[in-house]
Amino acid sequence: MVLLLITLGSLVCAALAFKLHRQAFAIASGAALAGALVLAAVPTPEGPSSFGIVLGMLALALAVIGGAPMAVLALNLATRGTVASGEHGGILVDTAGAVDNAVHEVLRGGLAIGMLERFAVTGAILAGFPEAIAVVVAIKGVGRFTELSSPESRERFIIGTFASLIWACACAALVHFAIR
Repeated sequence: MVLLLITLGSLVCAALAFKLHRQAFAIASGAALAGALVLAAVPTPEGPSSFGIVLGMLALALAVIGGAPMAVLALNLATRGTVASGEHGGILVDTAGAVDNAVHEVLRGGLAIGMLERFAVTGAILAGFPEAIAVVVAIKGVGRFTELSSPESRERFIIGTFASLIWACACAALVHFAIR
């Protein structure tokens, strides 16, 4: 029961971080997830099967919602706010070789793509098919390939993808540790 409450607390903090764009809530969510992982790793008697189902649903929601604030936190820490955000959630980069010093937005739609990515990764791990992570990463890389010509976009893509995947895997690991 304590594990469910801590996971729910992490989900609430993640939702607040997502809605209010506050890094403090993202950090609190990450700390709660870390605490839940430690608690889940402690051997306990097997509980009812409904426990695993409820924890799995909470972990899946936490992966999808909480990954966005954690990816933003990782990107902010890495770039220290030096990369300008675009109107549609991407980043603004200089057009190479342009005469008028034009700027265009790349990596648009990262929020939606990240949510789908974390849903697929966490779901695949919970379903016992972790090999699907390679498929998800391949699809994402191929889909974004044309936008990765500038160093800023490559850096953002790699950091955001790793932060997102680590968060999704941690959420799935929580369930795995708790029900084993």
